[in-house]
Amino acid sequence: MSDFQGMEDLLQDFLVEANDLLSDVDNKLVDLEQRPQDHGLLNDIFRGFHTIKGGAGFLNAGELVTLCHLTENLFDRLRNGELQVTGEIMDVILEATGAVREMFGALDGGVLPQAASPGLIANLKAAIEGKLNMSFSQGEPVAAVSAPESSSNSEPDWDQLFSAVTSPGSGMVVPASVPKAIDTPELHHEVIGESPEQIIQAAIGRRSVDKSGQHGPVGRRETEKTRDNSIRVDTSRLDQVLNLSGEIGLTKNRLTSLRSDILNGRSDTDTLHALDQAVSQLDLLVSDLQNAVMKTRMQPIGRLFQKYPRIARDLARSLGKDVELVLAGEETEIDKTMIEDLSDPIIHLIRNAVDHGVEPTEDRIALGKSGKSQVRLEARQEGDHIVLLVADDGRGMNAERLRAKALEKGLITDEEANTMDERQSFNLIFLPGFSTKDVASDVSGRGVGMDVVRTNIQKLNGSIEIKSQQGKGTTFVISLPLTLAILPVLLVQLGAQPFAVPLSMVREILPIEVTQVQEVGGRATMVVRGEVMPIYPLSYMLGWAAEAVPGYGVLMQSAEHTFILAIDGFMGREDAVIKSLEDFRPKGVAGVTTLSNGQIVLILDMKELIQELGEGRGVPRSTFFEALEAVA
Repeated sequence: MSDFQGMEDLLQDFLVEANDLLSDVDNKLVDLEQRPQDHGLLNDIFRGFHTIKGGAGFLNAGELVTLCHLTENLFDRLRNGELQVTGEIMDVILEATGAVREMFGALDGGVLPQAASPGLIANLKAAIEGKLNMSFSQGEPVAAVSAPESSSNSEPDWDQLFSAVTSPGSGMVVPASVPKAIDTPELHHEVIGESPEQIIQAAIGRRSVDKSGQHGPVGRRETEKTRDNSIRVDTSRLDQVLNLSGEIGLTKNRLTSLRSDILNGRSDTDTLHALDQAVSQLDLLVSDLQNAVMKTRMQPIGRLFQKYPRIARDLARSLGKDVELVLAGEETEIDKTMIEDLSDPIIHLIRNAVDHGVEPTEDRIALGKSGKSQVRLEARQEGDHIVLLVADDGRGMNAERLRAKALEKGLITDEEANTMDERQSFNLIFLPGFSTKDVASDVSGRGVGMDVVRTNIQKLNGSIEIKSQQGKGTTFVISLPLTLAILPVLLVQLGAQPFAVPLSMVREILPIEVTQVQEVGGRATMVVRGEVMPIYPLSYMLGWAAEAVPGYGVLMQSAEHTFILAIDGFMGREDAVIKSLEDFRPKGVAGVTTLSNGQIVLILDMKELIQELGEGRGVPRSTFFEALEAVA
């Protein structure tokens, strides 16, 4: 049973606001590390913890109140100049924010959070009293720690520490085990020793599927689903939707009146002109209403970006590097449904930049670069697409080395390696199992991360491109549609049957003549501006009998394939409203849409159709002659 019976709405409101506040606090903490004397940052962080504490008090979450109160007291002394921000204090504060986020996870599960670890509480109290640095600088308590170095990964004896801190009349913490809990090297070890997954979890919190050991109330999944599907909308946008709805109502009344006039025999020029004007106005209003409704789904991408500075900071420290994450274009808006799906790809790209992209500080200085490397995360809108950039100023990528590594791992053949250009060589990093590291570590080396990036981007009907220059750095360019609700498509024909293919994959439309079709390696191909392209007849991909020779080819390009789709004809471009096939989804079909004449058209999933062709991915030239025989 939930610990918050009858307070579910209040709890969800608190969690939404508190998570935003804590993410903002995390970003300000990263800034504070660079500007420790900034009183504005200190005041903002103090207010953040104070607000979270107040909300937790309403919910009777006493342990969360206690933790926030101690952290708030620490910042009160920092902002009043009684203490100075140091690396040791920052470690304690960041550990506290991680504990607060875990408590949010417990609250989300409908249970009151348990107390923070005694070690964290002791560290906070020592920091408030100004004894954290003193205990580190004295050095003697560190030597008194009996734990051997070989067991540095083992847990401290929290029970002994807690009893030492809370025993009556203890006053200052004297036992040898206590300095270990507040010793700076141990604090630093908590960051260095954690795996990247633990660092990311501490920075962005547990997802609903990760809450091990917590059993929420019955119906919890429905609560989570409702929360995941909620969205914050500016009231001005809702006002615009309401105004447009009212205008459409007035136009509808006008059309009803004109309909009555026409039914009563009035079909003069003035009546028909008024009808034409009313229909044109309705068309304009419906278009405006559609755009206004789509805008209510748009959210600033800054809400996604705000959790990454902390991740980049902690990962860089765990690798012994000095990295600054620079954010740009945070006000750019993107469809809310995409935000969650973009989280993992961007995390992997940032990890890749910090681990593989940027050099260690010593190497950078030796190369004449700044000791602090910079990773840039940027978003901007270009036409009907959102472009995301993840760029670093590191060592860049070596196309020849990438090809050699792929050959070594058996991912490509010698023939393929010899025909690859620089762009294709860079794209090798997206192959499952590919990694430039010989030994896998906690951060990378298993060849999984970049494959996840490409897969998730493709699910969003997007594309990813790599630009790199040796010694200068690497940039990943992600292009995404503004929304997933409307998909620009090209309507193609197979006989009299129309199909829709994503316009984002279309590069150009070409006429096909059988005399131009050549066979290379058992595959039908065409030469387009000096480049040999495989041809896939749409009828062959769908398993239909060829009734005519394809007259046109659509040059299509995805992240890993460029090919010509042979079709009988095309009908033009259309913005399709996608309807999913939830109960029955044939292979190679992404969904359906309805044309203006009411005809239902299948939207093809070209990536899945290509995969269905198998490893050979070839159609013999004789396929086209079979079509000629069928026509004859």
